[in-house]
Amino acid sequence: MLLILISGMAYLKYAIPDIMIFAEDNLYHVYNRGNNRQQIFFRNDNYLYFLEKVRKFILPFCDIINYNLMPNHFHFVIHADERTIQKTLIGTQEKNVLSEGFRNVLHTYSKGINKQNNWTGSLFQQNTRAKCLTDGDADYAPACFHYVHQNAWKAGIVQKMEDWEFCSFQDYAGLRGGTLCNKSLAFELLDIDPATFYNDSYQVIKEPLLKYIF
Repeated sequence: MLLILISGMAYLKYAIPDIMIFAEDNLYHVYNRGNNRQQIFFRNDNYLYFLEKVRKFILPFCDIINYNLMPNHFHFVIHADERTIQKTLIGTQEKNVLSEGFRNVLHTYSKGINKQNNWTGSLFQQNTRAKCLTDGDADYAPACFHYVHQNAWKAGIVQKMEDWEFCSFQDYAGLRGGTLCNKSLAFELLDIDPATFYNDSYQVIKEPLLKYIF
């Protein structure tokens, strides 16, 4: 975490995500990480607390395709629909409901961690990014979907993707009955075959595709 010393006291730099723009019927890769790439999840219940906030502030405004919470960053692939492009009035300003949802997730989660660790401010980098995956090659979205699931495995945190609890891979692999992701929509939009999903998930993602998902 980025610590700032003021009169001998340590403060965490506060960060609010930029407003993100979403267009209906598109897939987006939404991601952020801790300041200076530092840790944002410290205990197992921190991951679960974050997902509670996602269910409250994000799920009402989009379909979540898949996700992965890593020790120092997170990834979501979401599908934008008519709910996603709505505006909400915050003070005197109109803001996108999903952008505001992510702001609320990061803000309320940071408050919880601050109380846990006796800190102030936010853990996250200033810019939460949303990269459109359906504006270009049809392979971008499937590549991002598998990339998100592969994160913990590629990082060497686990030996198999299904061993990482804080990810939607277990749900897609039939090992858990999670309700956060719209799996049927994912199979439809990404042309994923449930029968070959497991083996397909372990395939190497072509390097040229990776630069287009960020």
